[in-house]
Order: sequence, then C-alpha cells, then structure tokens
Amino acid sequence: MVQVVAIKQLDRNGLQGNREFLVEVLMLSLLHHPNLVNLIGYCADGDQRLLVYEYMPLGSLEDHLHDPTPGKERLDWNTRMKIAAGAAKGLEYLHSASPPVIYRDLKCSNILLGEGYHAKLSDFGLAKLGPVGDNTHVSTRVMGTYGYCAPEYAMTGQLTLKSDVYSFGVVLLEIITGRKAIESSKTGGDFNLVIWARPLFKDRRKFSQMADPMLQGHYPVRGMYQALAVAAMCVQEQPNMRPVIADVVTALTYLASQKFDHETRGGIQTSRPGPATSPRMKRW
Repeated sequence: MVQVVAIKQLDRNGLQGNREFLVEVLMLSLLHHPNLVNLIGYCADGDQRLLVYEYMPLGSLEDHLHDPTPGKERLDWNTRMKIAAGAAKGLEYLHSASPPVIYRDLKCSNILLGEGYHAKLSDFGLAKLGPVGDNTHVSTRVMGTYGYCAPEYAMTGQLTLKSDVYSFGVVLLEIITGRKAIESSKTGGDFNLVIWARPLFKDRRKFSQMADPMLQGHYPVRGMYQALAVAAMCVQEQPNMRPVIADVVTALTYLASQKFDHETRGGIQTSRPGPATSPRMKRW
C-alpha cells in the first residue's frame, strides 16, 4: 500500500537545527493525540536531518486565511470555529502532559489541516518542558515568531503555559478577523493585530468591524461576540488574567457545535438553539 507523506528537511548549518530536530523527534515520539501531527519516521545520516510526517492534504491554516490560491473557497464561520477548537485541543493535550509541554511557536502556519479541516499542530522544534513543582516558569532564550510572543516572555524570557495561551489568542483573532498577526503593509498601531484589536474589544458596537470581510456577514452575531471575548481574554497583558487552555477548549467546542447556516435562514445571523450562554471561563 502506497502512503503519501510529507518530508521536512532541517537546516544543515548550526547546532540549533540539530537541537530542534532532536526535540521534535523526542516530543512526537512520546506525544500522541488526534490534534497533533503524526511523526512516521526520521533520518539522521551525516549532516542530513529529515522528518517524515503524515501528509495533511489541505495545507496550513495560513494558506487558507492569508494566502488563498485563486478560486479557493474561503473558510466559513463553522469551519473556522472547528479549526480553532481543534488547535486548542492539541494545545490542551500538551499542557496536560506530565511534565507539561510548552509549545512556544503557535501560529497559523504551524496549524495543518487534514480532510474535513481537521486541525493538527505541527513543528515541535521549539517545544519546551514546562515548570514543575513549585516553579512558576522556565527561563529560556526568547524564541518564537514576532507578533505571537507573549509580552512578558519577549521582555524577560520567562516562559509559562500562559505564554502559549497568548499565542493562541493571536491565532484566534486571525481566524475571526482574517488579518495577519503583523501587517507589514500597515503603519502605526494597525500593523500589530493585538494593538489594533484592544480598543475595539472595549465597545461591543465595534465588534462587527472585526469580522473578516470575506465572511460577508455570514456569521452568528452572538457566536462572533463570544469568540472575540475568548480571544480578548487570551491576549490579556497580564498572564494571570488569561484563562487556562482547558477553559478555552470548553468555550470553543461549544461555539463549534453551534452550526450556522445562512442559506437556509435567508442570511439571518442566528445559531441553533443552545444554552443561554457559553460556558464561563475561569482565569486561573
């Protein structure tokens, strides 16, 4: 039987590439979850470093949000919430491992999509074992991607599980707004997604301005508000104000279950009847 695979070749130059290779092999050999990409095998021969993954036919979330090929259908609201919930579940699994694993490089290009837009986290070269016992953080060299790094990690090198929650909040904002974490073509506060969004979070009347224009108004208003509320909590400046990822999963799983169908309802922005409110999220 022929199996289609994806092969990643690591940079041959420098110690960092080799270290990331070893971390990725170890992490994916020990960690297995439906929302983590599956490592099939690897090759370490001389200075050659290859990783063999399962093939993800729909590419990355970034491909669909920011770099769609001509004629490619844009993601609808239901699909966006399904992807967000799937990515959050993958992160929850990492955070609940013993010891916990801090992903450290959550971004749209690292969320790969399988059949039916099933989301899986990939690229674990920067993953780090989290704090254990009485420790509150691990100190490490600041790495990751500009625009996704939590402010306290970028400034102090102190890494916690809440650093990942911040990065997830940026990704969720991208999913909702269609904007990039960093828009190099924009100037002032508009170039950074979180800085652009923060004043809008304070006024519900402006929430509609944050919806991706590509949705063409086809989204449940209440669901949009709830998704933005989750994102706002995740990108709080203070780490202790951010929710734990398990509560984010609860909220997004609820939102993903509310199937929105604008065609059969004539474009009315409603969702299927459900609980009066989505599950509340604790911040600790």
